[in-house]
Amino acid sequence: MVGYLPRELEVAGKQYAIRTDFRDILKILVAFNDPELEDSERVYICLFILYEDFQRIPVQDYEAAFKAALSFIDQGAGESKKSAKRSPRVMDWEQDENLIFPAVNKVAGFETRSVKYIHWWTFLGYYMEVSEGIFSTVLSLRMKKAKGKKLEKWEREFWAANKDLCMLHEKLTEEEKAAKERLNALLG
Repeated sequence: MVGYLPRELEVAGKQYAIRTDFRDILKILVAFNDPELEDSERVYICLFILYEDFQRIPVQDYEAAFKAALSFIDQGAGESKKSAKRSPRVMDWEQDENLIFPAVNKVAGFETRSVKYIHWWTFLGYYMEVSEGIFSTVLSLRMKKAKGKKLEKWEREFWAANKDLCMLHEKLTEEEKAAKERLNALLG
């Protein structure tokens, strides 16, 4: 139906109510990018957060529930995106939070974090309409670098002056962090 914002998902022929506020989905996306979590833990966290009555979903339907969840998070485009070529990762919801919200707020015309509820698809619509600004500049520079394209002089200068803002930080597990620190200590 045109203009419909889903509040439930069909799993194995049954309807299940879901949490649709953008904050809940952002929690799921943060879990998806947590290197400390196993894939099975990521799936569980997604299902637990998204489905209001998660405990009612039979274990044999978890896979279908997860596919439905991913389709919802992708705004119903889950299957069509699988066949599309994967784009390089150029943003991180946690790292870029201080860039994302001002850009989204500009599009929305209000402070999105201050309202009680915004449906995920509405928030995603605001996000997709972000244009001119620091966030779009940073994303553009990251995309160019990821694709091996040469940056213009002003872009190189911007990158150098804002390196911490522009670079996507690698997420390491605690074990990887410890190994990196040991290696740095050995190298002096």
